[in-house]
Amino acid sequence: MSTAPLSAPRRAGGLFALTGAVVGVIYGYDTGSISGALVFLSKDFGLTETEKGLVNSILVLGSILGAMFGGKLADVLGRRAAMLIVASSYAVFVALSAFAPNVVVLDAVRFLLGIAIGISIVAAPLYVAEASPARIRGASVAAYQVATVVGIVLTYFVNWGLSGGGHWRWMLGLSAIPAAIVLIPLFRLPDTPRWYVLKGRDERAVEVMARTDPEADARAEVAAVRAALTAESGGSARSLLRKPYLRAALFVVGLGFFCQITGINAVTYYSPQIFEQMGFTGNGQNFLLPSFVELASLVATVLAILIIDRLGRRMVLLTGIGTMVVMLAVLTVVFSAGELHGTTTWVGFVAILLFTAAFNFGFGSLIWVYASEAFPAQLRSIGASAMLTADLVANLLIAQFFPSLMTKLGPAPTFAGLGVLAVGALAFAAFTAPETKGRQLEEIQDYWRNGGRWPTASAAGTADPGPLGNSAASPAAPS
Repeated sequence: MSTAPLSAPRRAGGLFALTGAVVGVIYGYDTGSISGALVFLSKDFGLTETEKGLVNSILVLGSILGAMFGGKLADVLGRRAAMLIVASSYAVFVALSAFAPNVVVLDAVRFLLGIAIGISIVAAPLYVAEASPARIRGASVAAYQVATVVGIVLTYFVNWGLSGGGHWRWMLGLSAIPAAIVLIPLFRLPDTPRWYVLKGRDERAVEVMARTDPEADARAEVAAVRAALTAESGGSARSLLRKPYLRAALFVVGLGFFCQITGINAVTYYSPQIFEQMGFTGNGQNFLLPSFVELASLVATVLAILIIDRLGRRMVLLTGIGTMVVMLAVLTVVFSAGELHGTTTWVGFVAILLFTAAFNFGFGSLIWVYASEAFPAQLRSIGASAMLTADLVANLLIAQFFPSLMTKLGPAPTFAGLGVLAVGALAFAAFTAPETKGRQLEEIQDYWRNGGRWPTASAAGTADPGPLGNSAASPAAPS
C-alpha cells in the first residue's frame, strides 16, 4: 500500500491525532448505540434476558478476536493500513446491522463488527502515540478516549431523539456515515515514524518524524528507535512472558482486566434498564438521563487530558478509581433502601453520573496511554493486544451476565460485588502503575529492565522518581 507524501508543512501530527479521534467517535457510538436499540429490538425479536446479553457479548467476543491479532496486523501491514481496514469494516457492518431481519443475522454482523472494533482499539492508540511528541503524548492518546466519550454522548442523544418511534435500526446504522468519511484523510496520511523504522525504512522515518515533531532532532530520534529495536530479542508474544518485560506484561494485563470488570459497560450497555430500576419512568427520562451522564464523563475526560502531562499518570489513575469505589458503595446503599423514590432516586442518578465520570477520568484515559507506552517498539503492539484482550474478556463477562445478575441477585448485591472488584483495582494500580510522564517511548523500557525502578542518577545521569513518586533508591513496587 502506497503512502502519500506529506504536502502540508508541520500538520501531520495534528492530522494523526484528529484521524484517530474520529475513529474513537465511531467506536464510542457503536459501543453505546445498542443501549437504546436493545429496548426496542428486544420487543421486535422477543428476546429473553440471556439473548439480550448475547446481543452485547457477541460484539465483545468479536472484539477479543480482533484485539488478539490486531497488534500483529498493525505490525505487518502498518498502523495506517490497519486503520483503513477498521474504518471500511465499520462502514459495512454497521450498515448491515441496521438491516438485520432477525436476531441470528444481527448477532453474526455484530460479531464481525466486534472484530473491527478489537483491531481499532489496538491500532488507533498506537497510531496516535507513535506520531506524538513525548511532551504531549499522554494528552494526545487520552484524546482518543475523549473522542470515544463524544461518540457515546452522541449515541444517547440520537437514541433519545429516535426513541419516540422506536427506530432502533437508525440507532445502529448511522455511524456508517462518519466511518466512510474518515477513509479520506487516512488515504493521505503516512504511517508512523516508528513503524517505518520497524520495517527498515529509516529515511522515510526521518522525513515523517521531522513533520510530526519539528522541535525534535529527527535523525537522533530515529537512531534511538533503531538502537532500541536492535537491542530487543524479538517481537513475539513469548517475549512478554520473559524478563525484563514479564513485570510490564502482568501490569498491563491486570490493568486491562480491572478496567472493565469494575462495571463501566454495565452502565453503557444497560443504562435505560438501570434507571428504570431506580424508579425513573418513560423513554424520555431513561434515554435522556444517560446523555447527561456521558456529558459529565466528557468533561472528566477533558480534565484528565489537561492535567495528565502535568500531574502525571498515577495521580489521575488512582483518583479516578478511588472515586469509583466510593460511588459503587453509594449505589449499594441506595439500592438496599428498597423501593426508590424522590431524593433517593436522584442520589442514585448522581452516583451513576460520578461513577461513569470517574472511570473516564482515570481508567478510561489511562488505559490507552499505558497500552501505547508500556513496551518498547518491537513489543508495543503485542503488549497492547494483550492488555486490551484482557480488557475485553472482562467486558464479555459484564455484557453477558450483568442483566441476569440484576434479575436474580438484585441491584444492591450486584453493585456491591462491583465495589469489591473496584477496591481490588485500586490496590493493584497503587502497587504496580509506573509514572511515565514526559518519558520517551524508548526510555520507558529502562524502568522495566531495572526491576520496576527508574535508573539511578549514576546510571542514567539524572535522578528519577519511582513508581510511587519517590526517588529511584526507593524499594520497587511489587507486581
